[in-house]
Amino acid sequence: MSDSREIDPTPERLQREIAAAAGGDESAWRRIVEWFAPRVFGLIRAQCGDVELAEEITQSTFCTLAEKLERYVETGKFEAWLFRIAVNRLRDEMRRRRRHAVPIESSVLADLAPPSEDAEPVDRQRLFTALAKALGELGDSDREVVELRHLGGMSFRQMAEHLGEPLGTLLARHHRALRKLRGALRPEIADELEDL
Repeated sequence: MSDSREIDPTPERLQREIAAAAGGDESAWRRIVEWFAPRVFGLIRAQCGDVELAEEITQSTFCTLAEKLERYVETGKFEAWLFRIAVNRLRDEMRRRRRHAVPIESSVLADLAPPSEDAEPVDRQRLFTALAKALGELGDSDREVVELRHLGGMSFRQMAEHLGEPLGTLLARHHRALRKLRGALRPEIADELEDL
């Protein structure tokens, strides 16, 4: 009996599961969702910062996947294709929201003020907040590389295919983006993140 909780199925196994899911095999569909939904959710959550929206986009992505899976031919680019669907769904939703934007009251913004310097020792939530802020200071290109690798769980090869860039260029971009990210963090926050 195979373990449906494996993180990275072999290309052959993925191809079999895609074919089975396209043919209506519910257990194969469940395995595909178990393998890829956490990565899609992590990537979208990192890009939008909203857990509920990330859940909604993840569900929408897998609905689209279910509709298109029958016509999909596996060529080793499934994850890149799936991520492209997710990112496109997010972009569509963000455009829709901008058209229907509602101003935020100043009292709500005041509640979001960062904690003072003499606050309690840094906890995981504060570290996450600092990291999210530092990620927000990166350019779109640098942030995308960090999110695909560390939140989306993509390999560098998969990222190179997804972004249409040579592997060496992508490795250099990733290294440079991490250096910028570390520079955007206060030194003590960067040290604490490394200790986690």
